[in-house]
Amino acid sequence: MTGLLFLAFALFTVAQAASVRNGGQTAADAAAIGAARADRAAFFDGFVDALGDDDEWREWIAGRGDIVAEGCGEAGHFAGQNDSNIEGCRPVQRQGDLGYAVDVRTRFDSGSSIIPGAGNKTAKASATAVIVPRCEADGDSDQIILTCDGEEIAIEPDDDDFDANPADLFDVVLVD
Repeated sequence: MTGLLFLAFALFTVAQAASVRNGGQTAADAAAIGAARADRAAFFDGFVDALGDDDEWREWIAGRGDIVAEGCGEAGHFAGQNDSNIEGCRPVQRQGDLGYAVDVRTRFDSGSSIIPGAGNKTAKASATAVIVPRCEADGDSDQIILTCDGEEIAIEPDDDDFDANPADLFDVVLVD
């Protein structure tokens, strides 16, 4: 009977540890996506600002604009929303796409345990998210045509009030 009781506690401890680990991974994923989304907005703004500057807009729509990587502040916000702290945040480039790699540690733990060394453990987790351009561009000085996942968006270069938002032009995805 004692053996079964110990086994039950051991299984409970493993379940607690898995829950903490999953919570940590959720926090890391949210932090990385939040960081990349902040820069996605900067890519969109750069694209809009470059519409009147010859073909500079092509660099922005291809995800090669010159931005200051400030997404780590957003990463900290999203990690905090998931009861975790940022341990590292750095800009990265994966297959030409810019983004962030984020490391977090949970503020919550597995709780006490009768198994020696298994109690009150926090989790560390990492995630990387990048900004992926969704559109192919065609156009001249009179009109820009963006084809984004099969949908066309027509933009007059002199008109920065067009019907699109950052998510229409760029995806944010988790990568390995």
